[in-house]
Amino acid sequence: MHNHGKPNNSKPKDLKGTLIKLIKYSKSFAPLFILAIILAFLSSIIQIIGPDKIKDITNIITQNLMVGIPFAEVRKIAIFLAIIYVLGFIFNYIQGYIMAYITNIISRNYRNDIAIKINKLPLAYFDRSETGDILSRVTNDVDTICHTLSDSVGVLVGSGTLFIGTTIMMFYTNWIMALTAIVSSIIGFIGMILIVSLSQKYFDGMQKGLGDINGHIEEVYSGHNVVKAYNGEEEVLKEFDEINEKLYKDSKKGYFYSGLMGPLMGFIGNFGYVCVCIVGAVLTSKNYIDFGVIVAFMIYIRLFSNPLSQLAQVANQVQMMAAAGERVFEFLEEQELSNEEAITKELIPSKVKGNIKFDHVKFGYNDDKLIIKDFSADIKKGQKIAIVGPTGAGKTTLVNLLMRFYEINQGSISIDGVNIKDITRENIHKLFIMVLQDTWTFDGTINENIKYNKYHVTDEDVVNACKTVGLHHFIKTLPNGYDTKLGDVDSLSAGQKQLLTIARGMIEDAPFLILDEATSNVDTRTESLVQKAMDKLTKGRTSFIIAHRLSTIKNADLILVLDEGNIVEMGNHEELLKLNGFYANLYNSQFQSID
Repeated sequence: MHNHGKPNNSKPKDLKGTLIKLIKYSKSFAPLFILAIILAFLSSIIQIIGPDKIKDITNIITQNLMVGIPFAEVRKIAIFLAIIYVLGFIFNYIQGYIMAYITNIISRNYRNDIAIKINKLPLAYFDRSETGDILSRVTNDVDTICHTLSDSVGVLVGSGTLFIGTTIMMFYTNWIMALTAIVSSIIGFIGMILIVSLSQKYFDGMQKGLGDINGHIEEVYSGHNVVKAYNGEEEVLKEFDEINEKLYKDSKKGYFYSGLMGPLMGFIGNFGYVCVCIVGAVLTSKNYIDFGVIVAFMIYIRLFSNPLSQLAQVANQVQMMAAAGERVFEFLEEQELSNEEAITKELIPSKVKGNIKFDHVKFGYNDDKLIIKDFSADIKKGQKIAIVGPTGAGKTTLVNLLMRFYEINQGSISIDGVNIKDITRENIHKLFIMVLQDTWTFDGTINENIKYNKYHVTDEDVVNACKTVGLHHFIKTLPNGYDTKLGDVDSLSAGQKQLLTIARGMIEDAPFLILDEATSNVDTRTESLVQKAMDKLTKGRTSFIIAHRLSTIKNADLILVLDEGNIVEMGNHEELLKLNGFYANLYNSQFQSID
């Protein structure tokens, strides 16, 4: 994994700022959110009305117990209660459906925005970021945001309404009993505030830890063969244990504080019941209140303490959402590649001559360390340019700059006299065929992998390309031939994957060709076949060949010898050998026997 840039330092989470961003992001669903809020409000009002009517039933029964209960009045109130509770159920159902609908769309939109963002970010971002951490933002963090939205909006509105409405109704019914219930619940408020303040940092650490552990797992298991070959299991497990232990501690503490909410609020509710019963009994004995008031307050206590418990749970969920939202927005707000909408100049591949000029190019992945220090070269149409040098000399970096995967610090690169900064990256990429050392295939058929993103290519073109690179015979031995899915081919070797990517490049029609160690994963016999294919592929094209096997670039028109970001020698194979300098030493070292 590359690490050219400085890693992102985690910044303090801004709960308020993140929530504002989330609200702005979801503003297109404002009408549905408002409807869900209204339904949650109405459902809560229904719950507040219920105890008052139950109080009336209790009073009717207790007052008429000796003379006969008036069932007509009781039935009327009971029917009223049944109707409003059914309405409450309907409101809750519709509100839940709306929130599930909204949050699933928001979740989809987040993932779409992240997918679009990925294609707008410079390669430098991926060099300094773990793949697993990026995946965690797409999956875990987005799911956390949307589950919290789905669960919390209705609860927040409903519990808030219940809390306020119940308080008003309690004072309306009896102020002494109301004060008794409220004072007994004040402890809950204090506990909730303390717990929320303590748990935020642990939820932040938990979301970051999930990203770290995903990054570690992705990195280790993508290189599982290397880990096994070098007996690195113990070291890998040790690192995993360290990350896992930190995640465990943050999760344990976060969920511990979160888990305190339920028992704490349960205790407050039970304590409130006891207080109401004692004070109610005293007031009833002195004929200040009816027995029905005590029954009503028993329900009010539940309606008063439950919202506190639910609000506490929502507070924890909102903290988790804030931590996840900050990571998502941090990714969405990363600096993108420069906007190219104003660029109108375009180079048509079929009309490009093929001249490229590097003029005093300077570049470094970090501002304080240059990789390419002062590179100049004038490449003519149709030339086969070989770029050689020791590891770290800047060979691959040079072609990455040519493709505008990175922007140069100083100097200029031009194609047919046009500065590459004056044309779009998409336009530049259409001018190049690029075959890399690292093979890349996706889950599809062999035919689809070779045709990748080229809709004008026929099946016959694919077959001809595979015949040229010597892959056709192997493909025909597969059960479904060119329609075989790569995931079903267990025996596809690294060399065969390399040949497949070379075939992918061969069917592209572009004026420039880049071969970055394209034959590094093939044997010497296959290399000779590929070399012949490469000779055909380079014909009529300006070609750049990066190779460590110097025997493969003997026929290059021009060899650029790089060392520490500078051209130290330039010429063809024979000329450079006669100089008996840096290139000659590199070339001869490959054929010296080691005692």
